[in-house]
Amino acid sequence: QVQLVESGGGLVQAGGSLRLSCAASGRTFSTYAMGWFRQAPGKEREFVAASSPSGSTTYFTDSVKGRFTISRDNAKNTVYLQMNSLKPEDTAVYYCAAKTGLRVGTKVGSYDYWGQGTQVTVSS
Repeated sequence: QVQLVESGGGLVQAGGSLRLSCAASGRTFSTYAMGWFRQAPGKEREFVAASSPSGSTTYFTDSVKGRFTISRDNAKNTVYLQMNSLKPEDTAVYYCAAKTGLRVGTKVGSYDYWGQGTQVTVSS
């Protein structure tokens, strides 16, 4: 069982930056692929970024490539999402998720554990 707690959300102006953190419980964090997803009001949850268990492989949805980075510190059981050049369309609740196995996933259904989410609001 893995428990995930996100933090770092907030209100920022367009063009600004935020760094989200996701702290995981348990001693097997380094065996999980980790992902970030987001859900805007009235929309389905969508993939944002993912990292392999070692952090050596990362994936991003096209709309955030070049602006967002995902990283992890396995010694601290934490995964991060650095978000730069934020746009109003990035406004959403951001969730981190953990997936067993080595393969990085981009589908909501491939993740086993989810955090409660943190709100990110980007004003224009």
